[in-house]
Amino acid sequence: MTAIASPDISRRFLLRSAAALGLVAVGALRPARAQTVKPDAKSALIVVDVQNCFVDGGTLPVKGGAEVVPLINKLAASFDNIVVTQDWHTPGHASFASSHAGKKPFETTAMPYGTQVLWPDHCVQGSDDAALHKDLKLPKAELIIRKGFNKNVDSYSAFVEADGKTMTGLAGYLKERGIDTVFVTGLATDFCVAWTALDARKLGFTTYVIEDATRAIDLNGSLANAWKQMTDAGVKRIKASDIS
Repeated sequence: MTAIASPDISRRFLLRSAAALGLVAVGALRPARAQTVKPDAKSALIVVDVQNCFVDGGTLPVKGGAEVVPLINKLAASFDNIVVTQDWHTPGHASFASSHAGKKPFETTAMPYGTQVLWPDHCVQGSDDAALHKDLKLPKAELIIRKGFNKNVDSYSAFVEADGKTMTGLAGYLKERGIDTVFVTGLATDFCVAWTALDARKLGFTTYVIEDATRAIDLNGSLANAWKQMTDAGVKRIKASDIS
């Protein structure tokens, strides 16, 4: 069964790996490079969580996170349609380790919707930590999707919250505008980028991840596992130089 048919299974596998539950990481599979692609009016660039939180000095920094900013700014010139996502948690969010007695960041807990990796407090609504990176220049961006604002449910994907059923509205927005192809960039490759790409495929979009315009957390093989799941789901792995 492919990840398209059963994305929740692949995500649970990814989260268990990331949470260091003793699974052996699957080696990263490199698919053949796609031919050069040219975004058109039916294409959208999705910029995932390029926020102060996820760069050096933030509460949950991704190594090299700020390095994606100039590349995303350059890529944006090739797109007429741009969507930005923003992690936007309530204080005391259920995904924070501090909300669970005796738990530490990067441990797990059972939630009604499945295994939840517990994070340091991060991207709290209205804080500078949650703000988009100051050097991000996306004048054609038309929509910001805020996720994780439901106190009791985490949200990695730009399309569907972690309960697997609560839609953000992004799919309908894109489809009503005739957009059928998405190019995903941002932070982090093995969590919010991967979940966004997997849901995009499940919802019928042709999906590319521009790998050099992303950076990963890579907890105990989570990056390799994420690429394995995305490859199996039909996500196309490209570099910025493949965009014409």
